[in-house]
Amino acid sequence: MKLQQFTDHCYAFTGAVNIGYCQKDGKGLLIDTGLDESSIKKVLNLINQHSLPLDYCIITHAHTDHFGGASYLKKRMDIPLYAPALESSIMANPILEPIYLFNGANPIEELRNKFLEGPSVKVDHHVKIGENSIGPFDIHALDLPGHSYAQTGLLIDHILYAGDGYFGKEALKKHVIPFIIDADQTLSSLEKLLHIECKGAIPGHGQFEETFQDAVRDNQKVHNELISSLYQLIERKEEGESLDMLTKELLTLHNIKVKSLGQWLLFRTSVTAYVVSLERKEQVKFIIRDNEPRVVAT
Repeated sequence: MKLQQFTDHCYAFTGAVNIGYCQKDGKGLLIDTGLDESSIKKVLNLINQHSLPLDYCIITHAHTDHFGGASYLKKRMDIPLYAPALESSIMANPILEPIYLFNGANPIEELRNKFLEGPSVKVDHHVKIGENSIGPFDIHALDLPGHSYAQTGLLIDHILYAGDGYFGKEALKKHVIPFIIDADQTLSSLEKLLHIECKGAIPGHGQFEETFQDAVRDNQKVHNELISSLYQLIERKEEGESLDMLTKELLTLHNIKVKSLGQWLLFRTSVTAYVVSLERKEQVKFIIRDNEPRVVAT
């Protein structure tokens, strides 16, 4: 992890998960906290090494790799925490992610790990879409749902902290099938990002780029290709196919070997999101056949 400066006021602690930072008029603002206590401790150590202030923290969305360190930060620094309203509810009740991944049932212990369920933390204030003032910081919050239910991107001093609104090119290649909860919202958010006027952008996973639009277009291409691939898989099966089998077939098509149930459930969520997009376009429909829910081309 290292501290990278973009403008007089905007920085990021860059690594596997990027953590934004801004300073102005003797006040400091953190954007996300990383996966866990270890991640936020590294950030706090760097802040101390550089004699930087820290007075506020905003969480872009309630995935553990972005809010997992928030509980420790609150206990250590007792600074106000900001987040979108719906994401705040998940952060306060983080078992909700394993619950929805496990079809609404109480999740098995294997799913209650730090990658899927971060420590509970109470958000003090909600970030609203549009203009926000936090101390000396003027922040324009962008609604970027799709990867998460109410993810927010932050435009500060002409720098865009995009959260997981898009993935950097290398991260996109690594994930192959990115995690999303709504394909149409994801594509809409990506289109919105193409028209943001700023000096540069940094995603939650990837490099800061002044010209980041090519990376956004790469994300659009990946999602559209995955939707097309799924439709072709569905179209071949006259009797329809279950979501579980579609997940297996898409993973096999992309030479992905899943190593854990949690990882497989994340992929299934993305597959479901893509299929729902096809259903909205009336290209497929959900049916019950032989006591099994299936998806069939219309």
